[in-house]
Amino acid sequence: MFQTLFPTRFYRKRLAAGRNALLEKTCLGLAAEDRAGQRWAREHGYGGYTSYASLNDLTRRASVIAELERDIARHVALFARDAQFDLGRRKLQLDSLWVNVMDKDAIHAPHIHPHSAVSGTYYVSVPPHAGNIRFEDPRLPMMMAAPPRKKSARLENRGFVDVAPHPGLLLLWESWLRHGVEPNRARRPRISISFNYA
Repeated sequence: MFQTLFPTRFYRKRLAAGRNALLEKTCLGLAAEDRAGQRWAREHGYGGYTSYASLNDLTRRASVIAELERDIARHVALFARDAQFDLGRRKLQLDSLWVNVMDKDAIHAPHIHPHSAVSGTYYVSVPPHAGNIRFEDPRLPMMMAAPPRKKSARLENRGFVDVAPHPGLLLLWESWLRHGVEPNRARRPRISISFNYA
């Protein structure tokens, strides 16, 4: 009998994208005005803009972002229930939320989100050829003599899984799951909103 041990939970949901035009305008406005975020992005080789290290009050600055966060929180609660987190009477709370505006050829190197339980991204604007988000099997460092997997291998047997973003897509994962973003080959920026719950 086959069983799957130590699965990695991943959540994908298409949200109504009716507010994306306003979200895009809001994100581009922040990118144009946030000098500290521009400076951080430049100093850290981030190809575009991120509010990651500069603004921590986006849900108070823009009602459209607050509305999006309320929607995301419901999906995070579903994710936590499915993952069978033992939270007692507590629930996961938004820890951080930031805007990403990735220019042509921008990438985001593989990383994790320490000190968080659930992380995710909501895609606002995704031009064609904007690059996938790639997730890595956390066991890779221990697979010393494992043979390569077939190209047709089931998702749970692959070392990497690429997800093609599109406007309105919400992705959630446990924060320890290593992930990165492939180069944006489009001329227009790829705009997303990322977040952590702790």
